[in-house]
Amino acid sequence: MSTPRRFFGTDGIRGTANTAPMTAEIALKLGQAAGLHFTNGSHRHRVVIGKDTRLSGYMIEPALVSGFIGAGMDVVLAGPLPTPAVAMLTRSLRADLGVMISASHNPFEDNGIKLFGPDGYKLSDDTEHEIEALMMADLSRKLAAPAKLGRASRLNDAAGRYIEVAKASFPRGLRLEGLKIVVDCAHGAAYKVAPTVLWELGAEVIEVGTKPDGFNINRGCGSTVPEFLSGEVIRHGAHLGLALDGDADRLIVADEHGKIVDGDQLLGLIAGNWGRAGRLTGGGVVATVMSNLGLERFLAARGLDLHRTKVGDRYVVEKMREGGFNVGGEQSGHMILSDYATTGDGLLAALQVLVVLVETGQSASEACRVFQPLPQVLKSVRFSGPSPLTQAKVKRAMASAEAELAGTGRLLIRKSGTEPVIRVMAEGEDAAMVTRLVDELCELISHAATVPGRVGEAAD
Repeated sequence: MSTPRRFFGTDGIRGTANTAPMTAEIALKLGQAAGLHFTNGSHRHRVVIGKDTRLSGYMIEPALVSGFIGAGMDVVLAGPLPTPAVAMLTRSLRADLGVMISASHNPFEDNGIKLFGPDGYKLSDDTEHEIEALMMADLSRKLAAPAKLGRASRLNDAAGRYIEVAKASFPRGLRLEGLKIVVDCAHGAAYKVAPTVLWELGAEVIEVGTKPDGFNINRGCGSTVPEFLSGEVIRHGAHLGLALDGDADRLIVADEHGKIVDGDQLLGLIAGNWGRAGRLTGGGVVATVMSNLGLERFLAARGLDLHRTKVGDRYVVEKMREGGFNVGGEQSGHMILSDYATTGDGLLAALQVLVVLVETGQSASEACRVFQPLPQVLKSVRFSGPSPLTQAKVKRAMASAEAELAGTGRLLIRKSGTEPVIRVMAEGEDAAMVTRLVDELCELISHAATVPGRVGEAAD
């Protein structure tokens, strides 16, 4: 059995700002521990640090800087930038480590720290375990001597470097002239770079969510509030809308009618286009267990496989690297296009969607709905204490629901990796059946969470 994690979750460290584990003290320890882990004395070591627009970034960033400098690492401060830009800069600058300070789509009260290795990929579970062990150890005798302390500097052209990389992913000779695009940056990390890229490629850009004040990140906007994007597309008569989240690693699209296009449709669109062009590698696409069966059937009809992983873009990336795939992602909008990036990148994915619109002349509503999704219902049940999923009555109900869906759909029930909830998802050809099964299971799980099973009833 693996050692329980004290600090790291499914995507770095995350929590409420100024409350453990998201405190200046823990950030300092993380900087020291990660710095020591990636320092071997063979050269002058460096770390790149980026952040989103949360107020608490002003607390977390200097604490991390102090820790890294104390470990003997030079620090390069990139300022507000998307998560994929930090991953890109880590490789570009030949840094030993990249750090993104962000809680992604969470409200401003939260913050998080994501770490990237020198190859631009998120750290493995084993590496995170090793860093955690160092964080809990006495490092006072391992830190750098006064003459070996690191230095901090600011990379003034960080945004410009990422803008040029993003533009280079768009085919030479194509332009976005004639397209009116709403881009919602969630008052987050892409508030400067995303509108700039689209404008420099020729689009008429309607920018919203581009006035961060430290408190408004993801508030009423961004990829987790798609109805705002829909309204802005209709209000401005735009050809489509693009919504990013707080750190710009995910994308949701709205067509010209304001109808939302999720990550599954975008995966199908990009995979289909790359497949026709002979660019798709691995013979298919990597997605998570949450992706719709409609996507799987769409790909199968084209001789392509859908390879599923656990929820979390890091697991998608791991599978992509193992199997040589260059397209992967999540229904929630994480799109990993490994020809261009090592992690999810909402802006690069948006540009690949726009390539299809420009090349085909189709509207967003025509191009972005590549398959008919099966009815899918997802609900969450909050719990405290032991997981109700271990109770025999819950297990029996789950088995019964799976038997009822056999051959026509599927059931997925899992604990969230980021909050104390049980996710209940079912999909199938019969919408009424799917809704009924999810409602019945949620009611049973909720009751089991408040009235735990008797001793001896935890398993069949």
